[in-house]
Amino acid sequence: MLEQKEAYLLLGTNLGDRSGNLRKAVELIDYEVGKVFICSSVYETAAWGKTDQPGFLNQALGVKSALTPLTMLEALLHIEQKMGRVRLEKWGERLIDIDLIFYGKDTILNEQHLKLPHPEMHKRRFVLEPLNEIAGDYIHPVFKEKVSSILSNLNDELAVQKI
Repeated sequence: MLEQKEAYLLLGTNLGDRSGNLRKAVELIDYEVGKVFICSSVYETAAWGKTDQPGFLNQALGVKSALTPLTMLEALLHIEQKMGRVRLEKWGERLIDIDLIFYGKDTILNEQHLKLPHPEMHKRRFVLEPLNEIAGDYIHPVFKEKVSSILSNLNDELAVQKI
């Protein structure tokens, strides 16, 4: 059996039944990607990047999987597609968005379609708040800082509220 790696994901949704979208994504990830071993609370977040759209619900997950990072990304994109995600514009409205934030303890990738750790996660409160709840002691493999420390030094003032 292949070695199981821990990965951390961030889910986001701002269309339709947002809570239902998160539940369905968790269920599909658990079935198709790997065992979901921890989920953060759900957070209500103001839209980021493109602000003239409904607010988001965000949730971080920890998953144990034998999939490689690229295979995991393909599986996550397939889940988004299966759930009805249509990519019309960058940072636009979406039924579901699933981002791979961390993979393993020290994985650093700079591939065309996958960069790990997620290259913008350290700048975004909507990523760090839920991630800190479930993996505050996780050490960012590039910055060599705990998620909790990155969050405490963050300048992003975006409204992120645990619900």
